[in-house]
Amino acid sequence: MTDQEISEVAEDVFLVRGSQVNWYLLREGRAVTLVDSGYPADTGRLEASIRHVGARPEDVAALLVTHAHTDHIGAANHLHERYGTPMYLHPLEVPHAQRQYLEQISLRSVAVRAWRPRMLRWARHAIAAGGTADVTSPHAQPLPGVVEDGALDLPGRPVPVFTPGHTSGHTAYLLPHARAVLTGDALVTSHPTTATPYGPQLIAAYFQHDEARARASLDALATLPARLVLPGHGEPWEGDLAAAVATARA
Repeated sequence: MTDQEISEVAEDVFLVRGSQVNWYLLREGRAVTLVDSGYPADTGRLEASIRHVGARPEDVAALLVTHAHTDHIGAANHLHERYGTPMYLHPLEVPHAQRQYLEQISLRSVAVRAWRPRMLRWARHAIAAGGTADVTSPHAQPLPGVVEDGALDLPGRPVPVFTPGHTSGHTAYLLPHARAVLTGDALVTSHPTTATPYGPQLIAAYFQHDEARARASLDALATLPARLVLPGHGEPWEGDLAAAVATARA
């Protein structure tokens, strides 16, 4: 992989740029926590990214998921079936991953906006990347218990931060040692469907399951002891989290 595709954004924290979506690798020795897993078409690139940081796919201790949209759990079934990788989400997001219900933009909602060039380009890319594939994940499990200071007993010691709104169980993950937070789609820095300049922002309302809750969840991010935003879409952003939230709200 190239430096344009993968970069170490903090010690043992790697950003991987997939098909218009990011995933992250938290390395601890040879063990790795994978946070999100891209579109289904990203599976080969995802395995390559794991090897790029000196690990093997079977070294992934867990797939930790921010939310169960297709572009974030695309490789989940492959990893579980081939390597036995467990998949963890907030308890409220588990039935979403199991597709007991779906909180994702509908084809109809996309179609009525397809006259917009950016939306049309995004939709074509999403379909080509497997965005309409069945990614039902019956093996999805609730987050395991925390060990201390709210951290999960996984490589990188991520701390779950409940941020509902984009989906009912959306969860960000704080990395205290890196003063960083993996924000998933609760707070992004760009998105292919909008012309909004790079910087902290909310995803467009038509992608939100509950826009009011998504805005309210920014409060959970504003006071975190972090200075590095690592989003699901867009490039990292460094600065005061309260300022990032204020920018997103504006």
